[in-house]
Amino acid sequence: MWKYLKKYLFFAILAPLFMIGEVSMDLIQPSFMSTIVDEGVLGLSNGGVGDLSIVLNTGLKMILCVVIGGSCGVLCGVFSNLCAQNFGNDMRKDAFRRIMSLSFEQTDQFSTGSLVTRTTNDITQIQNMIQQCIWGFIRQLVFMVGGVACMISMDISFGIIALCAFPFLIVCIVFFLSKITPFFSILQEKLDHVNSVMQENVAGARVVKAYVREDYETDRFGKANQDLVDTQLHILLLLSYMTPIMNIVLNIAVVAVIYVGSIRVQTVGVTPGNIMAAITYLTYILNSVMMFAMIFQSISRGMASWRRIKEVLDCEPVIADGTSDAADVLLPKPDSQETDGSIPDSGQNLSETGRVELRHVSFAYPGGSGEQVLTDINLTIEPGETLALLGATGSGKSSLVNLIPRFYDATEGEVLVDGRNVKDYRVSELRDRIAIALQKSELFSKTIRENISWGCPGASDEEILAAARAAQATEFIFSKPEGLDTMVAEKGMSLSGGQKQRLSISRALLKRSEILIFDDSTSALDLKTEAKLYEALRTTYQDVTKIIIAQRIASVRGADRIAVIDNGRIVACAPHEELMKSCELYQDIYRSQLKEGGEIYGE
Repeated sequence: MWKYLKKYLFFAILAPLFMIGEVSMDLIQPSFMSTIVDEGVLGLSNGGVGDLSIVLNTGLKMILCVVIGGSCGVLCGVFSNLCAQNFGNDMRKDAFRRIMSLSFEQTDQFSTGSLVTRTTNDITQIQNMIQQCIWGFIRQLVFMVGGVACMISMDISFGIIALCAFPFLIVCIVFFLSKITPFFSILQEKLDHVNSVMQENVAGARVVKAYVREDYETDRFGKANQDLVDTQLHILLLLSYMTPIMNIVLNIAVVAVIYVGSIRVQTVGVTPGNIMAAITYLTYILNSVMMFAMIFQSISRGMASWRRIKEVLDCEPVIADGTSDAADVLLPKPDSQETDGSIPDSGQNLSETGRVELRHVSFAYPGGSGEQVLTDINLTIEPGETLALLGATGSGKSSLVNLIPRFYDATEGEVLVDGRNVKDYRVSELRDRIAIALQKSELFSKTIRENISWGCPGASDEEILAAARAAQATEFIFSKPEGLDTMVAEKGMSLSGGQKQRLSISRALLKRSEILIFDDSTSALDLKTEAKLYEALRTTYQDVTKIIIAQRIASVRGADRIAVIDNGRIVACAPHEELMKSCELYQDIYRSQLKEGGEIYGE
């Protein structure tokens, strides 16, 4: 936490200094009021005759102190906010940056709802704690010490009364905070659950409505929210006991001051103004102790939140950069793309790059049952080759391609790109040379232009249109009144499934990578549109290594080779015609997708 605070240490020092100035002005006020009562009103040193000039002069001094104190208070607030807000801003950005660097297995462990809570509510709690410590702690401490000193200066018995009240208040604070503190971590976990349910239902609103499950999900959210409310109420209930007890101690102390003051007035010359000032100082002191309870509560809650944020900040990415300079020797990426969508000649033979090899690769998802999803995979994909992966749902096709950009690391064996183990590359360099289009198209609340150029921000409209043309997306883009400037709703809700997939494919093509992966990304396209897309890939992107996952043989029969996967193993890998002769599983799939007239139909 110190590394975030030290940058704004100057503000953190100035804020309490100005707070001391504000509190000092407040501590002077009771003595002025004592003078007004004793001399201006009662005239104790003037034979019982009041003096209006004393009232006016002292009143002006009080106003001046208020102005000075108020100015100090404003400056304290400015500097404490500058420190706390900048502190939180830096921490929130670092937390988000770390979340973005985590692997899929790590984000799954935290859950989306928890990560949202940690980067929002938890960091806000830490900000509040820092702000409370900067000005609140100093404010209450100065009130306590200064108040006791002022009471003793008037009469030592007043100071003794204040000091006698302290032990009761401290015991009360320690007892209740010890009961409350463990619930702060639980409270944040309950908030995690509420956010998770909310996130799931907002993202899956169409499914909820389609299955008429609004009532069920409302009940589920209600239970999660009720758990949060119950935990919060338990904390507030304990606090509600603490405040009255501390008020009782405060009132008893005030009564004691009045009682002792009435005696001292008759014996040692304590004045009514002194008693009034002592009561005010005592109120300052005991209220400061009560505020300390609130500050310690804020610290307890802030530290619980800090532990949760620290879990994220200290979480080292499982997928880390390689230790060698392997990525530095890769051939340079082309700087631009011609308007017709072709990859220009950069002086290097791109056919030499994009080679993918899997050697005895096995894989099991981290944190699962340990069951292997892929077993002893051996596969080589040559530069510029189009390889299709075909198999039943759950056979391991997506798991296999996820190993190439290191979304996950192989449990056993090696994955190589251009002859080098993917673990030797810097992650950013490796992924910069791989473009992926997924079945579930992730689009953003931006224009069509921005969505297509998202992975290549500097692309011109001509380059964007070239990629869209190859993806068969220009027809529907220009059917929109605003064309490329058409806004896309959140998660692409304003587009059909096929339109979203074509934009996702356009984005992948525009990236101009050496390896292109289509993970069932044409499932929502009709066969005619899909055929045109693959024809564009063959003619325009012939130097790019293409890996295509599909469920339909019609989607893959034109590939150079088709790898048939069954239960995590490659049972055959050959062109369509050869598989039709030698692979019984492929023949079964083919026959299941054929109508009597010979048309291929989709599942």
